[in-house]
Amino acid sequence: MHALHRLPAWLALAAITCTPLTASAWWNNDFKQRTKITLNTGAAGVELHEAVTGATIPVRLHSGNFDFLSAKPDGADLRFVAGDDKTPLKFWIERFDGTNELAVVWVQVPVVAPGSDRNILYAYAGNDKAAAEPPGAVFDAATVAAFHFADKAGRAADHTGALSATGAVASELNGLIGPSARLAGQAIEWPASARVQAAAGAPYAVSLWAKPEGGGGTLFAQGPLSLQLDGGKLQLRLGSLSLAGGELPPNAWAHLALTLQAGKATLYVNGAQAAQGDLPAKLPAIDGPLRAGAGFTGLLDELQIAAGPRSADWVKFARAAQAADAKLVAAVTQGREGADAEGGGDAGYIGILVRNLTPDAKAVIGILAVMFVIALWVMVTKALLVRRIDRGNHGFMTGFRASSDVLGAAGAQQHPHSPLARLYAAGCRELTRRDVGKADAPPLSGASIDAVKAAVDADLVRESHKLNAQMVLLTIAISGGPFLGLLGTVVGVMITFAAIAAAGDVNVNAIAPGIAAALLATVAGLAVAIPALFGYNYLASRIKNISADMQIFVDEFVTRVAERYGAR
Repeated sequence: MHALHRLPAWLALAAITCTPLTASAWWNNDFKQRTKITLNTGAAGVELHEAVTGATIPVRLHSGNFDFLSAKPDGADLRFVAGDDKTPLKFWIERFDGTNELAVVWVQVPVVAPGSDRNILYAYAGNDKAAAEPPGAVFDAATVAAFHFADKAGRAADHTGALSATGAVASELNGLIGPSARLAGQAIEWPASARVQAAAGAPYAVSLWAKPEGGGGTLFAQGPLSLQLDGGKLQLRLGSLSLAGGELPPNAWAHLALTLQAGKATLYVNGAQAAQGDLPAKLPAIDGPLRAGAGFTGLLDELQIAAGPRSADWVKFARAAQAADAKLVAAVTQGREGADAEGGGDAGYIGILVRNLTPDAKAVIGILAVMFVIALWVMVTKALLVRRIDRGNHGFMTGFRASSDVLGAAGAQQHPHSPLARLYAAGCRELTRRDVGKADAPPLSGASIDAVKAAVDADLVRESHKLNAQMVLLTIAISGGPFLGLLGTVVGVMITFAAIAAAGDVNVNAIAPGIAAALLATVAGLAVAIPALFGYNYLASRIKNISADMQIFVDEFVTRVAERYGAR
């Protein structure tokens, strides 16, 4: 990362203007997907007043902004391109976990313009023919050491691999940027190196992340320089200079930075100036071994040392970029079809949710889809049935009431869809069995009329059963759909958190897609239950009316039979 300096107004404007909102072309057609990464340094983001040149930032890729299925398992086909969609950028993969769909990649950004939401870079992947890029220097010349604490051997080597700790360093998988160093009072020590020394009065800067579990200890020390934590407060000692300021809350990550330049010593906590003082006239050289964590209990991560000036805006930007500040960094996956449209990648939220569904959620949603099809079939067939029944009943009753005869005058055979016509036919059969209508037939007794009514009532029960058949499928969809969806959501959330714990990345951007996808199961359950609920209530009301019409018709029919053929 080059020294931060104030750019002329015309050059800053050119940097903003020449960086398009979206590229008009695809960098390389061999790559199937890309992720658009925006660094917002305007008022709505992390506001900067000066341009940052040569900054190296960690880009966090996860299932919400990157399609790991189309990329190679080790990320060998990963490429980064500047906002012009032409200029390749230097990058180094700290971690690429295709199984858990998490990655951390350090990318050098040539220029970050202040006051702009047009600082864009792209991550390309999905090329089976691409070979892994050889590792290169992604930090600028001013960065003399950068310790990520991510090497599997526990050597705490710097970004060049040449400077390693003298002993093994315990690692915490769930760190800030991938793994972090776990300290319990013991110090991490690196041997003296001319590369990390600073002559008296030369610019010098140190930045690191700390998560203290206690209130004391030495965070960093080199020769006469020490950055300590005393009672939860940050203290700097350099020769005769003593500077204090900034409080670190326990069990919370905090970004700390120290700059020695232009006759001033400045302490920063979480990107804001915490203390500043004049450097003494006789300033000792900063040399000797590096030490970190003596007497300190907690976690350390991303220790960087620079032999050059770092401005307040540089510190502010570094803190926001490394912390994955949502106001600064926004990343979305773009398909090739959305490359030419602004926000083309933002339209695929449903696609992101579907891609992040866990197997159990997919199974639950599949079951719910079958339930929805069945419920829809029941609602449609029942709605058509009650419509035909209403028409048939209306036609039959018109003929029945217009006829003065009881037997054979209503034209029941003309209304095959009418249950009233079938009840009428059942009553006529019972009357025919008793020779009703013949010249020598005796009048019906009260017992005979009751028997006719009982026979018609039996058919009425059977007709009611036909009307209510398959309605239970709607009640299953109404009551079972939300519970199945909730089951899929709960199990999906459990799997998501288990995967995050195993992967060691607790960044909200990595957690959010899995949880959002798990909630899709609940949405699917409600999508099944709500239409089924409306359909059930509508059909139940129509069936209730038809049942009432049948009961009324039976009473009317029996009354007419008693008046015409009953004993007087």
